Amino acid sequence: MFPTLRTWWSFLTMLSSNKAGPAVDVTPMPPAHRPPNVLLIVADDLGWNDVGWHNPKMKTPTLNRLAEEGVTLNYSYVHPVCTPSRAAILTGYYPFKTGLQHGALRKDKPYGLPLSYRLLPERLRDLGYSTHMIGKWHLGFCRWQYTPTYRGFDSFLGFYTGAQDYYKHKTFGLRGYDFRYNTTIHKKRRSKYSTFAFARRAIDVVKAHDTEKPLFLYLSFQAVHLPFQVPQRFEDMYKHVKQKKRRIYSGMVTAMDRAIGKIYSALVRRKMIKNTLLVFISDNGGAANRGGGNNWPLRGGKSTLWEGGTRVPTFVWGRMLRKKSYTNNALVHAVDWLPTILAAAGAKPESFMTMDGINQWRTISRRAPPRRKEFIYGMNEISGRAAIRMGKYKLMVGKPGRYGGHYRPRQRRRKKAGRGLNTNASRRHLNITKLFNIEDDPTERTNIAKMYPKIVTRMKARLAYYRRHLVPALNPRKLRKAHPKHWGKVWTPGWC
Repeated sequence: MFPTLRTWWSFLTMLSSNKAGPAVDVTPMPPAHRPPNVLLIVADDLGWNDVGWHNPKMKTPTLNRLAEEGVTLNYSYVHPVCTPSRAAILTGYYPFKTGLQHGALRKDKPYGLPLSYRLLPERLRDLGYSTHMIGKWHLGFCRWQYTPTYRGFDSFLGFYTGAQDYYKHKTFGLRGYDFRYNTTIHKKRRSKYSTFAFARRAIDVVKAHDTEKPLFLYLSFQAVHLPFQVPQRFEDMYKHVKQKKRRIYSGMVTAMDRAIGKIYSALVRRKMIKNTLLVFISDNGGAANRGGGNNWPLRGGKSTLWEGGTRVPTFVWGRMLRKKSYTNNALVHAVDWLPTILAAAGAKPESFMTMDGINQWRTISRRAPPRRKEFIYGMNEISGRAAIRMGKYKLMVGKPGRYGGHYRPRQRRRKKAGRGLNTNASRRHLNITKLFNIEDDPTERTNIAKMYPKIVTRMKARLAYYRRHLVPALNPRKLRKAHPKHWGKVWTPGWC
C-alpha cells in the first residue's frame, strides 16, 4: 500500500529539521461505527393536542424536554388505526401490500401479519442486537408463529390483542385474560397498572443488558387507549378539567410520561444513555369520538383519513444526532422507521432499498434536504376510501371517516349527548373528492378540488398506480374456537 501524502510530508519535515523519530502519521483514526441502542416508543391513540409541546396544559415534562433537546417531526404520519400503523413501522411496507389495510385486527379472526415479511427486530438481530418487546402486539396471535418471540424478539412481556383493562388484563366483549411473558401466561404483575408494569420491565431489561451488544427495545404502551383508567394521583393533577373522560385521559398521558422518565433514568444509571437513540411516536390520532384524545386544531381523529387521524406527535432524541433542538418539516411516514433505524444501526443500504420506506436518517440527524415527496395515507378496497399526499397537496376519495369535525378539548361536562361532536361534518361529504393544500390549510377547511382539476387528475392517476400493487385485504370470518372459554379463559394461540 502506498504511503499517504501526509506521511511523506511528515518524513520530509523530520529530515529537514534533523529531528530523530519515526516518520509515521500518528493522527488517531476515527473510531469504528458503534451501533446505537434503540428505544422505539409507540403510544396508543395519543392525539396531536395531547402533548405539552403542542398544548401547554398537558403535563408531560419528560417528553417535552426530550422533544426540545432532540428533533421534533412536524409532519410525521401513520395510518388511521393501530394494526396498519404497527405493521408499517415493523415491516417498512404499506399495509395495502401486506393485506392489513382493513382496520384493526379482530382478536377472533384467523390471520396476522404475513410470515413472509422480516420484521425490524429480525433485521437488527442480524446486526448483533439484543431485541426485546414490551406492551401491545396487535399483529396476530392465532398461531404461535405470528407472536413476538417468533418474529425476532428475544423476549416479550405484554398482550396480543388490541385493548384491555389496565389492571386486570382482561379484554372486552369476548372477555378473556391476555398477558404473557414470552409464551407463558403471566399473572405476576396482575393488579399493577400496565403503564408502570411495562416501565418496570423496561428497567429490568436495561439492568440485565450486556452492554457489549447494542439493545433494541420496542416499548408499545397500552396508554392512552380506552378504557379510561389511571391511578388517582394522576387524575388529580387535572382537577380543573370538568369533563371526567378528558380528566382521566390527561392523567393517563402524564402517567406514561412519568414511566418514560423512569426508563430514561435507568439508561443513565447504566451509562447507556450516551449511545441511545430514542424514537417517540403514536400509532394514530386521538379518538375524538370518545371524549378522551384530542387533535385540535387538526381535523378529525382516529379511524379517519383527516390529518387528526394520521398526523401524530413525534420526536427523535439522541446524542448521536448532528443537528438537534429544532423542528423538522420533512414528510416522514410510518414505513420510513424501519430503514431509518437500520441506517442508524449501520446496515447496508441494499438491505432496505426495495421497501416503501425511505431512509430518513440524514434528513433527521443532519437536517439534510427532505427525501420523501409523497405517501399513501390509506387505501382500502373494502371501504372504498383512499388518500394520497403529493408535495403540499392531499387528495381524498371515498369516505374519510365518520368523525370529521374540528374538536376542541372538553374542559366542561357536556349538557347533551353528542354535543361538540359534529358527526355530520363528514356525512355531508361522504363520497366527494377532496383536495387540500396542507401547507396553507393544515386544518383542512377548504376543499379546492374544483379549483384545480388538473392536480386532481394527476393525483388520481398516482393513486391508480399504487392500486396496481394492492394485495386483497385479509378479512376472514371470525372463528368461535378462538373464544377464551375454550382455552381456560385466556386468549391463546393454536386455533388457526
